[in-house]
Amino acid sequence: MITFKNSRDLEKMRHAGRIVADILKLMRDMVRPGIDTLTLDEAAENLVNKEGAKPAFKGYKVPWVPVPFPGTICASVNDEIVHGIPSRGRILQEGDIISIDTGASIDGYYGDAACTFAVGKISENRQRLLDITFESLHVGIRAVRSGATIGDIGYAIEKIVIPSGFGLVRDYAGHGIGRRLHEAPQVPNYGTPGSGVTLRPGMTICVEPMVMSGAEEVKNLMDQWTVVTADGGDAAHFEHTLLVTDDGAEILTPWE
Repeated sequence: MITFKNSRDLEKMRHAGRIVADILKLMRDMVRPGIDTLTLDEAAENLVNKEGAKPAFKGYKVPWVPVPFPGTICASVNDEIVHGIPSRGRILQEGDIISIDTGASIDGYYGDAACTFAVGKISENRQRLLDITFESLHVGIRAVRSGATIGDIGYAIEKIVIPSGFGLVRDYAGHGIGRRLHEAPQVPNYGTPGSGVTLRPGMTICVEPMVMSGAEEVKNLMDQWTVVTADGGDAAHFEHTLLVTDDGAEILTPWE
């Protein structure tokens, strides 16, 4: 069921969104060659705890995976698209890219966002992947307004990504958010203009393009959480939590 938020709800969601934004700003400052992804995760969890909030991802369960997600962040490196598990043994190297997805809840409401960071100096191809994915996020956000549709968002993203020669992750999508981390509606990164749910003021959604440098097939690793590109190509992921307004969208996770 799609939920509409009142001013009190939105005050709490802005608080959650600010915490998420602060996590990603911290990650931006910490990401460097030689750091391991569990150290990033521990720092993120410490920030959440200091804010009196709860990590949205830690302990998250899905029916098809027997073990709950163990991290405060998803730390997905290079060909890992999403849901990468933080590890002491995963040490970032010069030239890597790392997608960090994170969420937090406070007073019963959630925020969710993601950013892909360069580790030191990266190749031109990897930088172009980050640039196109980031651009597609904001093109998608510009499509959000009262009276627009979910299909308008996906179409806007797809129109940027595909002509650039990259592939879209079509197996995973954005989503509604509020008192639950994942609510209706789904927000795919592809679509037909005018199709799908019509956006109305008070709806809160996550737009999160995931883009691949190669073919669009994906697969899961043995841990059953980490999603990777099937061909070993790179992937990037950017996300914001948004409030639909009369004439556009308010970004509730201002990490930029």
